[in-house]
Amino acid sequence: MNFRPRTKDEPEINLIPFIDVLLVVLIFLMLSTTYSKFTEMQLKLPVADTEAQRDYPKEVVVAVSAEGNYSINRVPVAGRSLDTLSAALREGAKAGKDSVVIISADASARHQAVVTVMEAARRAGLNHITFATQSSAQAGGN
Repeated sequence: MNFRPRTKDEPEINLIPFIDVLLVVLIFLMLSTTYSKFTEMQLKLPVADTEAQRDYPKEVVVAVSAEGNYSINRVPVAGRSLDTLSAALREGAKAGKDSVVIISADASARHQAVVTVMEAARRAGLNHITFATQSSAQAGGN
């Protein structure tokens, strides 16, 4: 017979797996969160289904209203001429030639207004151009 007293082990709560799970959940939430960007002009964007929405740190957002007015990074552009728009794009492109021009045009904006933005971007030396759209699920809710 063994009559020696046993030493009692105090139960421990291991927090490392709990912290690992919380970090994975936090990373998942950070990656799956989308942020909306609003412009000063009320725009009705064209509809397109895209796989993923990308965010550019060096972006220049050009909004084109249905009436053909322009605003660059939420600052209205006085005038509609190609030279005025090109100068405003050069001024708004903080990252220089690495900037990405995002054209956010109203769905009922004239085609010429969008082409003018593209030509002004070319003259300003900005070659990376993309278009902002809304998903068909968002368009159905309006």
